[in-house]
Amino acid sequence: MQILYTILVYLIQPLVWLKLLWRSRKAPAYRQRILERYGFCNNKVKPDGILVHAVSVGETIAAIPLIKALQQQYPDLPITVTTMTPTGSQRVKDLLNNSVSHVYLPYDLPCAIRRFLKILRPKLVIIMETELWPNLISQCNKSQIPLIIANARLSERSANRYRKLGQAISNLLSKISMVVAQNQQDGERFVSLGLPTSHLAVTGSIKFDIDLTAEQQQKIAQLKQQWQLNRPTLIAASTHSGEDEIILTAFKHLLKPHPNLLLIIVPRHPERFRAVEKLITDNGFNYLCRSSNAMPTAQTQVILGDTMGELLELYGLADIAFVGGSLVEHGGHNPLEPALHHIPIISGEHFFNFKVICEQLISAKGMTVCTNSADALYSAIDHLLNDKMMSRQMGEHAYQVLKQNQGALHRLLAIINRYLTSK
Repeated sequence: MQILYTILVYLIQPLVWLKLLWRSRKAPAYRQRILERYGFCNNKVKPDGILVHAVSVGETIAAIPLIKALQQQYPDLPITVTTMTPTGSQRVKDLLNNSVSHVYLPYDLPCAIRRFLKILRPKLVIIMETELWPNLISQCNKSQIPLIIANARLSERSANRYRKLGQAISNLLSKISMVVAQNQQDGERFVSLGLPTSHLAVTGSIKFDIDLTAEQQQKIAQLKQQWQLNRPTLIAASTHSGEDEIILTAFKHLLKPHPNLLLIIVPRHPERFRAVEKLITDNGFNYLCRSSNAMPTAQTQVILGDTMGELLELYGLADIAFVGGSLVEHGGHNPLEPALHHIPIISGEHFFNFKVICEQLISAKGMTVCTNSADALYSAIDHLLNDKMMSRQMGEHAYQVLKQNQGALHRLLAIINRYLTSK
């Protein structure tokens, strides 16, 4: 089965190049650093350290506390962080500067992976969440490099897809040193696919182990002062195609009973910034782009968050948060970032990527779910704007869920230490 998979990965490379070229029309970074995607990273990484792979932005942000803790515990071990996307790459550079090496993880081709591992010679490979690359896992196993899937999650939908691979998925999972799952249900799904129970640990999600740095707190205070936000503010964060239209329609209706309402809309991907700006223009809103550094006035109705790396700070300016990727079948994004700011959270129905976390927030009355329509979104926001006490209580409930579930990072580090201290 793995041989067939490898042949297929080789055969589709021309299609991969075409996809990169296509995406580079709006995001030129996709046609840069191509050689890194085939394991050519000489003089870009420091060998004999730790490799942390975070596929894109969400995983990168979740990995930051782990990476900083590893830097503190193992100051002599170099850390290389890999991503697959330019947006993830930019977040690594923004958040970690030159304290780590950074390259793209090569495509899952045996020759590229071997080349990469030969240059890097990692003592430990940590993959964030659930990136099961058969050749990477097999090459690490052959080279006796321990590989941990950290903060692992596996939805029932994904488990059912893997189950169709039969013995092949069981053989692959047996080569993983440790799967550190976010919760018991995810862990049991891995075991049902063939992961040995001795290779499973359940620690909770390290996504709960977030906090604001002094620099971020200062930036939020500065923006509040500059923007003079003495008005109700709604943030629609990490939105995807198909959601912005719903959000802007709901917002247009909300301006009738709440004419002073400000909307901050932040598309998930930078290549969509201009498309969302056109939607804002077509709806006739008075708006400004965050990238312009212009200050909103009393007449500003919409701020387009067209910068990278500011979402956590922008949440701190809002009174209500809608978390995107949930009105369309994308699976949602991290609702704990707004919870950190004590603000009520609204989600669409499609939050399967964060199912357990969202269920905890819903159960604690820190998050409300609306059906995938402008009318439902309007009602949810209107209700919170009209009932400020309930809004405050929801925000506090969300924050308590965050605080009560912290500690997974400490438990994960204890597992990682076993592999590094044995070296």
